[in-house]
Amino acid sequence: MDTHQKTQGNGGAWGMLMLASAFEIGYALSVGGSQAFTIPSWSIAAVVFFLLTLYFLSAALRTIDVGIGYAVWAGIGSVGAAVFGSFLLDQPLTLIQAVWLGVIIAGVVWLKLADSPKLAATA
Repeated sequence: MDTHQKTQGNGGAWGMLMLASAFEIGYALSVGGSQAFTIPSWSIAAVVFFLLTLYFLSAALRTIDVGIGYAVWAGIGSVGAAVFGSFLLDQPLTLIQAVWLGVIIAGVVWLKLADSPKLAATA
């Protein structure tokens, strides 16, 4: 599938990628809460989130280029884990860390914009 075909109607793939990213956040938080898989409820949640994130990521990557999709998934997952980890797991999040996490989000937004059909048509 060429790049032009991949950008046509890939909103569903981006939705799948957002779901995969949300499940990745759940996975990261569950692994943290499982305390090295010693707490069964957190461990089971980690396995479920892991399987969900892999499924939705692989479905999204059928349409979205792997490099772009993986970067977006990892970026959202890492920022989400840091932000939610600070609230749910009492992990510290400093101002400078928050600034750099903002840079990651800006990069994710620009990657999505760069994948838009309108932009691809002008390239």
